[in-house]
Amino acid sequence: MKFLHLSDLHIGMRLNDFSLQDDQRFILSQIVDIAKNEKPDAVVIAGDIYDKSIPSVEGVRLFDDFLTDLAEINIPILAISGNHDSAERLSFGTRLMKISGVHIASTFSGAPECIKLTDSFGEISFWLLPFIKPATVRRFFPENEIVSYNDAVKVAIDAAKINTDERNVLVAHQFVTGAITSDSEQITTGGIDNVDAELFDAFDYVALGHIHKPQKIRRDQVRYCGTPLKYSFSEAAHKKSVTVVTISEKGSVNINEIELIPLRDMREIKGSYDELTLRENYEGTNQFDYLRVILTDEEEIPDAIAKLRSIYPNIMRLDYDNRRTQTVSSIDSADGVEKKSPQELFDELYELQMGAKMNQAQSKIVSEMIENIWEGE
Repeated sequence: MKFLHLSDLHIGMRLNDFSLQDDQRFILSQIVDIAKNEKPDAVVIAGDIYDKSIPSVEGVRLFDDFLTDLAEINIPILAISGNHDSAERLSFGTRLMKISGVHIASTFSGAPECIKLTDSFGEISFWLLPFIKPATVRRFFPENEIVSYNDAVKVAIDAAKINTDERNVLVAHQFVTGAITSDSEQITTGGIDNVDAELFDAFDYVALGHIHKPQKIRRDQVRYCGTPLKYSFSEAAHKKSVTVVTISEKGSVNINEIELIPLRDMREIKGSYDELTLRENYEGTNQFDYLRVILTDEEEIPDAIAKLRSIYPNIMRLDYDNRRTQTVSSIDSADGVEKKSPQELFDELYELQMGAKMNQAQSKIVSEMIENIWEGE
């Protein structure tokens, strides 16, 4: 059984006021060509199909074109919703699409949806688990204590009653502890949405979405495939790819990556204004790439970005790296804020303001408020 693992298409994204529509159309067309060459038995999309819960008309058409191109070469598509997607909108027409081999699990209904495909080794079960929060699972299992995201995912997987003697693939969209993040993701302070990779031990392969850098978590078979395009300058050095997974008999999993070549790359260039405007320094490079320009001049250049765009039209961001900015950046922020949970941060704020720690009853109220806000209840 061979399948392509994709995720985080973020169709319809605008980055620094630049539309990425043409870039996304180009890369999706490239993925279709890869599918034609590789002849997989399925294409898996692990969430965040769209960038917004209400996608643009152009974005919906682009995804429709992508599905149609894959359906025309008779490749089943197994997709789930991510945290950026609207489950209700993705669920429209799903029963009709199943006739064409397009299976979209947009909402959690008590257990992951199971799609069985067959190869020469027998059946293989693909378990489709859309993005879930504790409240999503809690309403189906009121008797269970489901406080954390880890609790929610564990209960959801247990409900699937996996037969570990058979081959099983999980498609999920969650933040797994240990993943290396990028600036373009929505990650919560304090790791409140973390889940443990050990929850996935029953699966031969776990096709993850949510994190934009391709990487494995704990073992090769628990994997984020990453985004097909770079969506922040923190990803400038990333190589984007399609993950090709081949599962033979039970326990035999082969993983390859096929590099994707974008219409326009995203990169950083650095130097003085005079250096960056010298013809010899930009000839031979792709001036139409999306750029972050870092100027090293000590004095700010008037209207620098407009002037530089006459040479590099797709400058998305301009920063300075000089004595002034280095002095500002050396001022330390609050120690370890990004590693603290919302509860810990509130505890510190209360003690700072009131001169005493919260009592147990106050702490419980705050904890419930934080959970309700996070769950959107």
